[in-house]
Amino acid sequence: MTKFSDLALDPRVLQAVLEAGYETPTPIQAQAIPHALEGRDVLGIAQTGTGKTASFVLPMITLLGKGRAKARMPRSLVLAPTRELAAQVAENFDTYAKHTKLTKALLIGGVSFGEQDKLIDRGVDVLIATPGRLLDHHERGKLLLTGVQIMVVDEADRMLDMGFIPDIERIFSLTPFTRQTFFYSATMAPEIERITNTFLSNAVKIEVARQSTTSATIEQALIQITPSRKDRSFADKRSVLRALIRQEGEACTNAIIFCNRKMDVDVVAKSLKQHGFNASPIHGDLDQSVRTKTLDGFRDGSVHLLVASDVAARGLDIPAVSHVFNFDVPSHPEDYVHRIGRTGRAGRKGKAYTIATPYDEKYLAAIEALVKQPIPRGSVPEGFTLTEGDDAPAPRGEQRGERAERDGKSSRSRSRGGRSGSASPRETAPREAMPREPVAPVIELEDDVVAEAPAAAVREERAPYVRRDDRRDDRRDERGPRPQAQRDYGRDRRDNDRVLGLGDHVPDFILRSFNLASLGNTTDDAEEAMDSAEG
Repeated sequence: MTKFSDLALDPRVLQAVLEAGYETPTPIQAQAIPHALEGRDVLGIAQTGTGKTASFVLPMITLLGKGRAKARMPRSLVLAPTRELAAQVAENFDTYAKHTKLTKALLIGGVSFGEQDKLIDRGVDVLIATPGRLLDHHERGKLLLTGVQIMVVDEADRMLDMGFIPDIERIFSLTPFTRQTFFYSATMAPEIERITNTFLSNAVKIEVARQSTTSATIEQALIQITPSRKDRSFADKRSVLRALIRQEGEACTNAIIFCNRKMDVDVVAKSLKQHGFNASPIHGDLDQSVRTKTLDGFRDGSVHLLVASDVAARGLDIPAVSHVFNFDVPSHPEDYVHRIGRTGRAGRKGKAYTIATPYDEKYLAAIEALVKQPIPRGSVPEGFTLTEGDDAPAPRGEQRGERAERDGKSSRSRSRGGRSGSASPRETAPREAMPREPVAPVIELEDDVVAEAPAAAVREERAPYVRRDDRRDDRRDERGPRPQAQRDYGRDRRDNDRVLGLGDHVPDFILRSFNLASLGNTTDDAEEAMDSAEG
């Protein structure tokens, strides 16, 4: 059996490996490390969890043992698709290079450029980055890749899913063609094969058995439910999830709950918190400081339930996870294997539950075709029924659906009540039986009474339902009779001849009369006549 001491690694690296508790390399490590130390390009096809991170970190530290980095020119480059995977590679580098003087820098989003620029300016031997942040530094003129001697692309198939392939091709073009390249992927997609043919030179292809079967240490169960209503599917799944966690009790020391959408991650985490569970969300839209704090809390036990998107499905090495709950059936069958692979690691026992509805049949069929065996069917906890309430809000789309259905039912009930005579709860009594205020008789008042009586007293004696003309009379009564001067002014104005359409004010020049023809026939005479008239 091959041991790490047989792989011609730097003695300082071997010491760190032994201190970490490892003696025997995994298959991918035993096959890749010798070729890497010979300076050849390596194409590794291996799934997450097979130890491939150490298969390129250990030879990198050995090869970089001699030499010194220049400012802004890293000697090696490791590309990872997510911040968490990049941070994990950095942790591996710290573990295995602690007896050397090699330096590193981690370039990921969510961290200020200033701190990262300071590290790059001092010069680093190993640069670990996500593609987007790496290109940001390069475009700002803070980073040169012409000194890269070793380049690693990790989880290439994941980068393909995330749309990073154009960025990887551009980064390759910025590095020297004499570099040594390590390329790791779970599958050989056509795009990845094209990149390998373009940028790898005389590569050694190492393929470990594809992880298309689940570990025997994982106890699986498929919980199939039929929601009470289609718009209640999300709430019913939350109820089943809580019942499963309570059923496991103390056996569930910690667990990862996977959702397909980031929005669902937040809602499920909020629901669990409202029901007394210690849960925290993690997905790509959160700040990096929050994501790091959440992962650290899950590792040290301060966070019991980690509600995650597929950002945590690959690459994260948290060995002591007791349970995995698939709140959503993954749409890609490979993700199912990666998700449940977060538990049952390093020989430990683990449990994986998957909650499914009738709408997930095609995804379940694809998963069972991949693993070549049916997922064992389980049942909901004993005595549990889909009648529990939920305090957390549903996603916005489901809220709209529920509200539309409620509105539709309300409108239909109202329309049925109008047609058939069935009354709403507020109208259970016949309309004739409802009490009505007595109608007071209309009292005819004389004009002099209206002028002398107060307006309030007049309104009290009138009926509650009056005609519009009566309301106009009320307003006139409140104003009281007009002064004598106003009444005389109105009669005087009616007696005079007025020009209609100009209101009460008529310009003075319109009331004047004159004959321009008698004053002259020329235009000048007419103008003089007008001036004299205006004067």
